Amino acid sequence: MKSPDLLGRIHPRTAVVLHDLAVTLLAWWLANTLRYAMLPYGQHLQLLSWQTLIVLGVQAAMFFWTGLYKGLWRFASVPDLWNIVRAVVAGAVVIYIALFLYNRMYGISRSVLLIYPVLLAILLGVPRLAYRYWKDSQLDLFRAKHSHRVLVIGAGRAGEALVRDLRRDTRYIPAGFIDDDTSLRGSRLQGVPVLGGTDRLAELARRAGAEMLLIALPSADKDEMRKVVGVCEATGLPFRTVPRIDDVVSGRAQFNELKEVAIEDLLGRDPVKLEWNAIRRSLTGQRVLVTGGGGSIGSELCRQIARLGAAELTILELSEYNLYRIEQELRAQYPELLLRCLIGDCGDAATCANAFALARPQRVFHAAAYKHVPLLQNQLREAFRNIALNTRTVAEHAVRHGVESFVLISTDKAVNPTSVMGACKRVAEIICQITAEGHSTRFVTVRFGNVLDSAGSVVPLFRRQIAAGGPVTVTHPEISRYFMTIPEACQLILQAMAMGQGGETFALDMGEPIRIRDLAEQMIRLAGKQPGRDVSILYTGLRPGEKLFEELFHPLENYHSTAHPKIFEAAPRQQSPALVAAQIARAAEAVAKFDEDALRHCVGALLPTFRWEIGEPMQTADVVPIQRGSGDSAA
Repeated sequence: MKSPDLLGRIHPRTAVVLHDLAVTLLAWWLANTLRYAMLPYGQHLQLLSWQTLIVLGVQAAMFFWTGLYKGLWRFASVPDLWNIVRAVVAGAVVIYIALFLYNRMYGISRSVLLIYPVLLAILLGVPRLAYRYWKDSQLDLFRAKHSHRVLVIGAGRAGEALVRDLRRDTRYIPAGFIDDDTSLRGSRLQGVPVLGGTDRLAELARRAGAEMLLIALPSADKDEMRKVVGVCEATGLPFRTVPRIDDVVSGRAQFNELKEVAIEDLLGRDPVKLEWNAIRRSLTGQRVLVTGGGGSIGSELCRQIARLGAAELTILELSEYNLYRIEQELRAQYPELLLRCLIGDCGDAATCANAFALARPQRVFHAAAYKHVPLLQNQLREAFRNIALNTRTVAEHAVRHGVESFVLISTDKAVNPTSVMGACKRVAEIICQITAEGHSTRFVTVRFGNVLDSAGSVVPLFRRQIAAGGPVTVTHPEISRYFMTIPEACQLILQAMAMGQGGETFALDMGEPIRIRDLAEQMIRLAGKQPGRDVSILYTGLRPGEKLFEELFHPLENYHSTAHPKIFEAAPRQQSPALVAAQIARAAEAVAKFDEDALRHCVGALLPTFRWEIGEPMQTADVVPIQRGSGDSAA
């Protein structure tokens, strides 16, 4: 077998150390030579002597002490040059002390120790910078043949950092910046020119020969992102974006990760301002139980609860895969958290009792529930058991174990329910309202609409349909829904928990409703295709129990604003505790016997206005709009 050559056997780091020791010896020899060349009588430095060994040993120690070998020549920059200066100056000082202790500096001029660090800094720095320049030149030659020219939209810190990263990537050549700030026109960042504003994007992209657009606006709000995306779409070029700033801060994304513009980037709202001190006081050092902690909302609640310093977190989850996934994530990110993961159905009394006995929770978030409206429409028995009776089981155990606060995750479909799922959620709200009476546990209900990219939501369905070439199925041209991101929904849930005194029903301000047709068309365009031409939209008709639009409050709830501008409170509708208790008991018996007729009767007694007709759903006309910015109650 052919033996490798000598260079192949030398580790790159070892080669760098040998190089630095060689130039150290050279610098010491040159310093002595230059010093004594000025005199008529010169003396020759003996390279193999105790003096040179002391110099080499001390200087090598300084190289390692200053962290000089943590950097790579390929990326040599100002911090590396600063480390060189620190190493040579510290080395000169320690060499002076060592030689003075060795032989009182006999035969060595002090001026040598002034010349030596200057020479050594040059001999160490120049090869590093030359190597980087050579590698960059090689990379530029490769890029010219194989890379894509890109324009970066946004000449701020994010854009400058992105260009720095792109210079290390052989796939892209930054051809210019696009920014609407006129004061930046003609300037350069990282050697890349600012060409103009977004109003001339198509023209500038053509002149620059751009093949792709990169959006570097991590703090842009939804209106700005919509404008930029619209301009990018008009060029016909593919485009990507850096992650949003809240995704970077929360650890969900790395800043230099380029990704396709997602519908969440266009539907997101301005960052929610929360009373973090109040939320931390409610969670820091607390024992928390989350049911359904492996689901979309439940898992994000677990992340935020862990981030806010809970002492113990117990997750009760029926899906073993979802539980495994969130457990692995939390154990990796929060090793100090006492995490307890339990597989089981929270509606099973024994399972629930065991979870409460182990967790001894002070806060409970009940997020476990079915949520798929069409699937549950003909599954009344299972929907009622999972949504309503499970809530009763968890709520009763919370009272029994002296839990301080209990949060029910509800939905806007419970307001004027036209579906089985919405009706069961409304019954769950009533159960919490009745259970709260006469007990110290503070029960809080939080309602909100659709969350983007949650399990079972329309967004991942549309993504799959678009990837398959269509058609994208929409039930009705005018159907609309409220949307909110998962992190924002969970943050507002925690805020409502901190605000709640007991018995409240809070609704989150979901912004303006969005037509599902518009959502589908935008997602098709984001995929680089044209609605109707490349991917068709198929209208399938409203399904049983489905509304054209959702409401957040019932007319009888007389909602009003709270101290937080994104959270509204509904006055509870009057209920008869005796009637509710009797009907829930009968409903539980009907569930046990699988008697859906009796169960329908019980639900009808609890919700007299709920309609059971299967077919074209009727949208209620008395919708209560949210009046933002007013402290008055709705009439």
